[in-house]
Amino acid sequence: MEFIVQKIGMSRTIGSSSTAVTLLKVLDAKVCSLREDGKALVAYAQGKEMNKAIEGQQKKYSLSKEFNRFATLKVQNQEIGDLDTSVLAESKVVKTTFKTKGRGFSGAMKRWNFQGGPAAHGSRFHRRLGSIGNREWPGRVQPGKKMAGHYGNEQVSAKNEIVSFDKDNGILVLKGSVAGFNNAYGKIKVVG
Repeated sequence: MEFIVQKIGMSRTIGSSSTAVTLLKVLDAKVCSLREDGKALVAYAQGKEMNKAIEGQQKKYSLSKEFNRFATLKVQNQEIGDLDTSVLAESKVVKTTFKTKGRGFSGAMKRWNFQGGPAAHGSRFHRRLGSIGNREWPGRVQPGKKMAGHYGNEQVSAKNEIVSFDKDNGILVLKGSVAGFNNAYGKIKVVG
């Protein structure tokens, strides 16, 4: 079973052994149409984006104005209506999929953890990449060379244990950290 979630942030459990946890809000979603392979078209609310294509889908599936995003998810529902979240109460492990924090165009030291040069004594080589070529052969920079460039904003998946699930408020507490910034939207999949 898959669910669209929003990252609230991180916290700690209170007790003799305190554990770092991540809080996720399971978004209210409506199942619009079911397919034979166990997947379904699901509508959920994200922001205030609206256009004629979204309005057409809302009219087709008789949805209210706040449901402005659509996704295809594997669901437990056998009929159209609210997405069934009861499976999260019995589950132990979920696979979380989020985009990492975007860091824009970054240098080689930040992006690849390169050491850099000496900091003082007239070295003039501090945070640069250094030599990138080979010898006369092949006489070019090899593909995949670790250089400065776009860093972050990549899709990352990880498995996390479920600590607790509050069905009334839709708050899922996972052990450990999850990629992405606070209020980021992502997806979770029940795996155990």
